[in-house]
Amino acid sequence: MNVTELARRLRVNTKELFELLPQFGFDIGARAIKVDPRTAQKILREWPKLYRGHQARLEAERKAKEKEARKQQMQESGPIKLPPVMAVKDFAVRLDIPVNQVVAELMNNGILATLNERIDYNTAAIVAEDFGFVVEPESTVEETVETQADKNLKEALTSTDDNDLQSRPPVVVIMGHVDHGKTKLLDAVRETNVIDTEHGGITQHIGAYQARCRGRRITFIDTPGHEAFTAMRSRGAKVADIAVLIVAADDSIKPQTVEAIQIIQALNLPFVVAINKIDKPEANIEKVKQDLAQKNLLPEDWGGKVVCVPISAKEGTNLDQLLETILLIADMEADNIKADAKRLAIGTVIEAHKDSSEGEVATILVQSGTLKINDILAINEAFYGKVRAMRDWNGVGVKSVPPGTPVKVLGWKQEAKVGDILEVVESVKDLSIKKVKKQGSSQRSTINVIKQDESDDDDEDKFRVLKIVLKSDVLGSAEAIEESLEKLEIPSSVKYKIVSKGLGNITEADILQAEGSDAVVLGFNVQVPITVKNLAGEKRVQVETYKIIYELLDLVKDKINSMVEIEIKEVDIGKIEVIALFKRNKTGQVLGGRVKSGIIEVGSHVRLIRDNLDLARLKVAGLQSGKEDVKDVEKGTECGIQLEGKFDVEEGDELEVYREERIEKKVK
Repeated sequence: MNVTELARRLRVNTKELFELLPQFGFDIGARAIKVDPRTAQKILREWPKLYRGHQARLEAERKAKEKEARKQQMQESGPIKLPPVMAVKDFAVRLDIPVNQVVAELMNNGILATLNERIDYNTAAIVAEDFGFVVEPESTVEETVETQADKNLKEALTSTDDNDLQSRPPVVVIMGHVDHGKTKLLDAVRETNVIDTEHGGITQHIGAYQARCRGRRITFIDTPGHEAFTAMRSRGAKVADIAVLIVAADDSIKPQTVEAIQIIQALNLPFVVAINKIDKPEANIEKVKQDLAQKNLLPEDWGGKVVCVPISAKEGTNLDQLLETILLIADMEADNIKADAKRLAIGTVIEAHKDSSEGEVATILVQSGTLKINDILAINEAFYGKVRAMRDWNGVGVKSVPPGTPVKVLGWKQEAKVGDILEVVESVKDLSIKKVKKQGSSQRSTINVIKQDESDDDDEDKFRVLKIVLKSDVLGSAEAIEESLEKLEIPSSVKYKIVSKGLGNITEADILQAEGSDAVVLGFNVQVPITVKNLAGEKRVQVETYKIIYELLDLVKDKINSMVEIEIKEVDIGKIEVIALFKRNKTGQVLGGRVKSGIIEVGSHVRLIRDNLDLARLKVAGLQSGKEDVKDVEKGTECGIQLEGKFDVEEGDELEVYREERIEKKVK
């Protein structure tokens, strides 16, 4: 074959062909005109693979040179600053790299993200390093503004002018381990039935409610996962006055009880311990007190300072005593439970979500001032809307809300976050329009961010992993689901991993994320648009939505159970001494043996032992005793044995006979 014809078939020019063939192991000569047919066919057959490898090497060399050039540039200009959260396209602009290259590099790192998808700083830092950049966190204006908002709240709560201060309802947070009765206690205290209106009996939302005792109001906050308080603690703020630590008398202190204690102590909250479920036969109040003492929380009747009130939220036992204890603590803290009702309102967002009919809504705990209809709402000095309507915890419309009172507010122009500090301003002119735009793109809850979990990168090598993309209506739902998942007793060979979580309806991005990570998409109180359903079908991604947490957990259990490896346990049942060899066939061997111990059964398995070495595994295919086929043979009996397996048994060998039992470990 002419070299020019070979070059034409390979779609390269002749000069490039002469340069590459020696590199690929074909030395045809620098001035060859023809190539022998066998060599030509071999070149044509192997060229695509060899040429791809060559192109890959060139690309790797190009990237290495670019990376080195960027490192030198970084030394001159300094590292690139990145915000905590950014869109992929904005990230590409900061790196000055085409967005398609950034998306490709994200895919190489196991992350499927569109150009409008947001990624967190850790993910961006890994990808930027792959490109040769040095990065560091950006000190954002937002952080400074948040600090100022905290200062404003602290100043409002610590006013020194006693003439402006008046008593307000104490704010009580109920904290403790999942299933210890937090919602049931609220239900009993308020004499309403929250649990019946919430699917499945587990708190679905973060809520705030009020109750009356001796003519005085008490504000209660129910917080699955302690989301609001964790957010506030991280910024040094305080939203509650008193804590009720609930501990089940039949379960005592659990991991989330310890977490609640740590949060209470970090916030320096006065608290009372409610020992719940004393109506149960297995209740052990003294055991709870003993465990509390081991945590340096010595009960009052043991000579300490911790007030413990045994209660039964189910039966309503001692609830009056608990409320009176709360009011007693409030009286002792009276100087700290005051507020100025005449100033512009300031408070904390304790729940936020988007409602299909009402738009953006948020539950606000007014901590100082009075919130009124048409008040201008600001967070971090950005305009967030006007108060269009307000509803109390009973759903009744109200026109003004005094300090220490929770209220559901409608009229938001953009979504608030749990833990945000709300301030009422006199005029929109006091707010920066530029900051409004910036806030609008950056203030969304970071729960929607795609994150790369570095700590679990090697989990798939060690465990079978059920990956989940979780979408819920509000933060409280997500927290309740995660708490319930943590409570599952999962076999050690399997793990679950939430690869992405967010608020709102399931989107196409969620489907692509699930496809890329081989995950199942679980939605709670959310919708799946028809276009998303079609995409899920096309990508073969399983999407399930629920309104009851227990049903969602049942699916997770079924998934995990299907992934659990069945453990095979060997149960020894007898031993045989080989005393004669008869014949061998294609499938095994026929021999004579004497049962030394136990019992031998057809279908049982055999370990072949010779010189104390385990040489082979065989199977008992048949047994004969007195020239008759039998199903089993007992100790002391001589028998004929048909063994299956390719290994030569010799006289004097010992056969250890065992039965295989399948042990299935299920999720509890």
